[in-house]
Amino acid sequence: MPQINLGIQIVPKSKTLDSYPLVDKAISVIAASGVKYEVTPFETVMEGPEDQLMAIARKAQDAVLAAGADEILVYYRMQIRPDRDVSMDEKTHPHR
Repeated sequence: MPQINLGIQIVPKSKTLDSYPLVDKAISVIAASGVKYEVTPFETVMEGPEDQLMAIARKAQDAVLAAGADEILVYYRMQIRPDRDVSMDEKTHPHR
C-alpha cells in the first residue's frame, strides 16, 4: 500500500476553553502514533498508509472532543498516488 500525505486541520469550538490547548491534544495523539508528521500554522500533515492515517485522525478528533470542545470542524487534504508513495520531503526539500 503506497504512502500518502494527509493534512488535517481540527478547529475546536468551545464557549469556555481556549482553542490552542485543545488543538495540542490532537497533535499529541499524532505525535504518539509514530508516523512521520509536520505541524504547520494551519494544519498538521502526516505521512503513511491511508488506513493508518485515517485511524489516527479519528483518534485526534476524539481527543479534542474528550478534552472539552463543544464541537469541532475538521478539514482533510490528501495526496494519493495509486502506484507510488507520496512524500512530504519531495515537496518541501527544495525550499529548505
